[in-house]
Amino acid sequence: LIIMNLKHLLMLPAAAALAAGCCSSGARSGSLPAEMPFEMPAVVQPAIPARSVSVADFGASGDAHTLATGAFAAAIDALAEQGGGRVVVPAGVWYTGPIVLKDNIELHLEQNSMIVFSDDKSLYPLVQITFEGLNTWRCQSPVSATHAKNIAITGFGVIDGNGDAWRAVKRGKLTAGQWNAKVRSGGIVSEDGNTWYPSESFRFGATSGSDQNVSTWARTREDFEKMKDFLRPVLVAFHHCENVLLEGVTFQNSPCWHIHPAMCTNLTVRNITVRCPDYAQNGDGIDIESCKNVVLTGSRFDVGDDGICIKSGKDKAGRDRGIPCENIYVNDCIVFHGHGGFVVGSEMSGGVKNVLVSDCTFSGTDVGLRFKSTRGRGGVVENIHIRNIAMNNILQDALLFDLFYGGKSASEAAEEGGEPTDMALRPADETTPAFRNIHIRDVWCRGARRAMYFNGLPEMNVEQVVVENAWMQARTGAQICESTDVVLRNVTVVPEKGAALILNNVKDFRAEDFSCPAGLKCALTVTGSRNRNVRVASEEIGAANACLSARAAAAVTIE
Repeated sequence: LIIMNLKHLLMLPAAAALAAGCCSSGARSGSLPAEMPFEMPAVVQPAIPARSVSVADFGASGDAHTLATGAFAAAIDALAEQGGGRVVVPAGVWYTGPIVLKDNIELHLEQNSMIVFSDDKSLYPLVQITFEGLNTWRCQSPVSATHAKNIAITGFGVIDGNGDAWRAVKRGKLTAGQWNAKVRSGGIVSEDGNTWYPSESFRFGATSGSDQNVSTWARTREDFEKMKDFLRPVLVAFHHCENVLLEGVTFQNSPCWHIHPAMCTNLTVRNITVRCPDYAQNGDGIDIESCKNVVLTGSRFDVGDDGICIKSGKDKAGRDRGIPCENIYVNDCIVFHGHGGFVVGSEMSGGVKNVLVSDCTFSGTDVGLRFKSTRGRGGVVENIHIRNIAMNNILQDALLFDLFYGGKSASEAAEEGGEPTDMALRPADETTPAFRNIHIRDVWCRGARRAMYFNGLPEMNVEQVVVENAWMQARTGAQICESTDVVLRNVTVVPEKGAALILNNVKDFRAEDFSCPAGLKCALTVTGSRNRNVRVASEEIGAANACLSARAAAAVTIE
């Protein structure tokens, strides 16, 4: 009877419907600065019809324990039959299984509302999906939409993925008390005693052969079912969608990545918060993959992996898809804990181009600006513009371009060491990744392990990078390897020890008005056999405190 009455209500003209949706007056544009460094169209937001229903009207209870999966589905279906509208989640704690959005649907969380997803894994069947740049099977996401147009999640509440029930955790990331509590809760401890698995299904998936989080041997659905718990879902997965808005809501405690829009057009994300424990394995904030026309503004991230990440598919699968991530504007965001503040890669095989990042703060991340790839990926990252970035307490590199990424966080890689020098060239082909045409200016960093690290391939250098108006204080200086046509202009590097500027196999390099503390021994260090046309202009660096290898000396001019 309730549903019949609601259907009758929904048949009324829009003017008589309840509350208007997020964009009921029609499509409007996402906000872009007056001047962009590349051509970018206005980002269209979803147009949601002016209808509104409460999930409570469909039998749901915000009592924190009554399962509301059916009520969410019924509310969405009822609106979808009439062309869409807003599903309102009132104050309370709404316990549910997966929610699937459809065309022209807005999920709106009112003040003091919280959606908590059940830890009953049987509610999340395996589905075919894109994850880590590959087509694979994963558990259904708590919130998802596929091939949908005009969808939104808005409001003031919290969406909680109940991720602790899903994730394995390494002993070294927990306190002794936290570890003991995990062990007492059940699950399985690895033979070496260093990893806790939530179930045998997870342990089997993690140890039977995987490329990071994608199985290397499973082919059939039956194969994947054997490791179902290992195939943790992304909290919000919107794939092949058009006109998408996320606004105001807090997304937290995901089983894996938090927000994963893939192959979407016109994505607006503003004033959201994303958070999870710092030990959350693969707890990325937002992974924007092969999307076109994106505005991300005014948002906060405090996560267990990369904060804001741009991707476009992995290896041959990504190259064959051939959909770049392009026309991206990121502004006024803060990333606290995480492996990287703003990140590109490592799955970037379809290419990344036309990106502007401005007025962002990174505090306590492993890396500030992190660009990562490796041989075999292919893909080109180009036309990147970064402005006005403030960083503090960066555990590793303030600025990192790494074409030798090995699947580990920067902190884990630093512990292992082994930086390549004077490596042999390999033939370059479609599997060779490239970073080029990158412009960075007005950057401040206090406290990092290393100011900068450019780590190109011998056969494909990091190319055409300009860093201008930067001040960086770090334990060690700027290290630039296997790079071509790099300009440091009005850059100050203040190392606690060692050289301020370390170059290895660089070509057409210019440091203009480069500053460092006076009196540094070996302030400039140049090594390698493939240096060419290196010019350094600095009041603090001269012949007396430049340490040049015999093979590099002829290529260096100090002005």
